[in-house]
Amino acid sequence: MLLQIITLIGSLGMFLYGMNMMSAGLQKAAGNRLRGFLSSMTSSPFKGVLTGLGITTVIQSSSATTVMVVSFVNAGLLTLAQAISVIMGANIGTTVTAWLVAWLGFKADISILAVPLMAVGFILSMSKKSQRRNISELIVGFSLLFLGLSMMKSSVPDLQQTPEVLSFIQGWQGYGFGSVLLFLFFGTILTLVLQSSSATMALTLIMLNMGWIRFDMACAMVLGENIGTTITANIAASVGNVPAKRSALAHTVFNVFGVIWVLICYPYILKLVEWLTSSIFSLPDDSPTAALYGLSMLHTLFNTLNTFILIWFVPVIEKIVCTVIKDKKVEGKEIKKLKYINAGPIATPELATEQAFKEIIHFAKISRQGLAYAKTAICEKDEQVFDEMRGKLVKYEEISDRIEFEIATFLNSVSAAGVSVNTSKKIKAMYKIIGELESLGDSGEAISRMLSRRNEHHKNFDDATLGKLMQMVELVDNAYDVMIANLNAAHDGVLLEISNALNAEIQINNLRNELRDAEIEELDESKKSYLSSVYYMDIVNELEKMGDFIINISQDLEKVYKK
Repeated sequence: MLLQIITLIGSLGMFLYGMNMMSAGLQKAAGNRLRGFLSSMTSSPFKGVLTGLGITTVIQSSSATTVMVVSFVNAGLLTLAQAISVIMGANIGTTVTAWLVAWLGFKADISILAVPLMAVGFILSMSKKSQRRNISELIVGFSLLFLGLSMMKSSVPDLQQTPEVLSFIQGWQGYGFGSVLLFLFFGTILTLVLQSSSATMALTLIMLNMGWIRFDMACAMVLGENIGTTITANIAASVGNVPAKRSALAHTVFNVFGVIWVLICYPYILKLVEWLTSSIFSLPDDSPTAALYGLSMLHTLFNTLNTFILIWFVPVIEKIVCTVIKDKKVEGKEIKKLKYINAGPIATPELATEQAFKEIIHFAKISRQGLAYAKTAICEKDEQVFDEMRGKLVKYEEISDRIEFEIATFLNSVSAAGVSVNTSKKIKAMYKIIGELESLGDSGEAISRMLSRRNEHHKNFDDATLGKLMQMVELVDNAYDVMIANLNAAHDGVLLEISNALNAEIQINNLRNELRDAEIEELDESKKSYLSSVYYMDIVNELEKMGDFIINISQDLEKVYKK
């Protein structure tokens, strides 16, 4: 008996592992197409529903889609209203899994084909082409999913021989409407434990097929699964920003409202499900297949009707969640932290790179603020104000180090989750870019140290020298403009060439050479203090080095993102 229970748990693990593997393979194979699909979700709630439906159908996990949506809201790539409509579509998309399991997992013994399919997957995995390797992962995941389902069916206890095993569950069915609530709660807890509504749905179908529970109790479990699946998104949002938490709460509001109105109309909904199942599939009501199809029908009907009702009330749901979760008031103007990525779970690695890239653009803008402080410090003659600017530059260097580390950690976790070859190249480029941005922070702090040493030696820059330094700063600032423009173009998929960056770099180098030659001439004519000249040229060289870091970023973009 113990071995049977362990086998059942292992079979469930195989089912879940197969689903995750199939989802990962699909994401890698369709990564770029998914990104394009996401761009279409901004125009209307109906398109948002279709997008959520399409993505969930592809990756076979509503939890993965909702976690992705929460992270995209956190990243500012989606508004709250758009997120709500996409989540609605994801709920409909997850019903595809239920139909696949009911149709293939019970009507036909798909496990017979599972092992031969694994052989096909193994052969494809040895291919040099990454797309074929991605498809092999999909095939092996699909095989493991249905092999696990088949083993679950064969390892469940036989109630005719050992009826006491699940007599406690059968005993729950004699309390009328109270039993419905009991099984609803049971479905919620089971989904919360398994973190997969699809796995819970498969178990419910097995329990119904084996005669452990009645059809109406199985339907109650399905309703509970729809509540339990919202927990995943709320866990993901717990480390996110306020909009992310609101989108996760909207998912809960949507599903809880649906469960409430279905419970109010429960007997009539069951009759509607039975009528639709018998009409569409022409099966007798007492057929085991009719019960399985009926459960999948309820799942589809619940999510479709709920979406059709609530899609007209997206602004109302948005207002409710905004009232419950209020904006946080942040004190202080110098708080700099990650804006678009968080420490939550990565459900869709192929799409998580979008968040990382947005964070890199944000990092570039923070880095530019450091140049503004350096400019002020160069010109500042008041010792107290200079010390303040010096402190800010030191702080910005520390901020750059921290942001680089956190983005790199995020990229590590994305890579560990498994990505396509194309996405892997982009991640490598991102590593280089954040390294260059961190070096820009180091340069700002280095300039502050040079100025501090100048002040210790009681040296100053005359107006002419300051004017030359400001010319150099302006060119570096212009290079920042170009770099951020190229980052945005790469993110939008419209980067054609980087001649703008090359021109900015040439201007910086030419001015550095002119200033250096002119300074040498002035020293020869003994018109300037040698020590002041050293500090001046050190700053010019450091500004030119910043230009090098900036052009490196555009060159890294060109290698991977050029259209």
